Amino acid sequence: MFKKLVTNHFPLLYLLSIPLLHTIYDYLNKNHTEATNIMTTIDKQIPFIPEFIIPYIGWYFFMFFYLIYFYQKDRKIYYESLIATNVGMVVCYLFYFFFQTTFPRPVVTGNEFHINLVRFIYSNDQPYNCFPSIHVLTTFIIMYGMYRSEIHSFFNRYFVYVFGLLIILSTVFVKQHSILDGIASIILVISSFAIISRLELASLLIMKEKVLKPALYYKQHSHH
Repeated sequence: MFKKLVTNHFPLLYLLSIPLLHTIYDYLNKNHTEATNIMTTIDKQIPFIPEFIIPYIGWYFFMFFYLIYFYQKDRKIYYESLIATNVGMVVCYLFYFFFQTTFPRPVVTGNEFHINLVRFIYSNDQPYNCFPSIHVLTTFIIMYGMYRSEIHSFFNRYFVYVFGLLIILSTVFVKQHSILDGIASIILVISSFAIISRLELASLLIMKEKVLKPALYYKQHSHH
């Protein structure tokens, strides 16, 4: 059963690259150098809205669900989005290592549900490594991937745009990021897709998949 699943859907194993890369973040999420505060005048005017912690946390499910959805519906977009995620995360980590930033957080008081969720996020994620925002990066990859795709599902297309926008807004409303962090991420996503598309990396992986799948199928059945 497991072997058959791997044979038919082995390209989904590439998703493991994301949690593997994320282990680097744990090392970088400390104040290694004197972090630069990049709060802007606009950021100071943006209110703290703890209710936005719901879409902020929903990002975890949103990203993986739609990468799997792309795999099922548009293989080219699946590969482009996955490569863009890996490239984007590596670029972000380079920024975190060489140009560490910080964003001041508000003092959180109260015992409401949303406040407790904000407090939980704050306690598990230090206020460093803000520029560019990985939350915005990966969310916009899904949004941009959907825009570039041949997927015609009205519900999924607009759900991605609406919920993706809520996630991006949540990064500034729960005071995890500056607007500069989000802008940098969006520029990084568009640049990454342009390079990946120009190099036709997704097409190379699709060709590799067509070669590997029969080989895996033969290997599985040769043991019977």
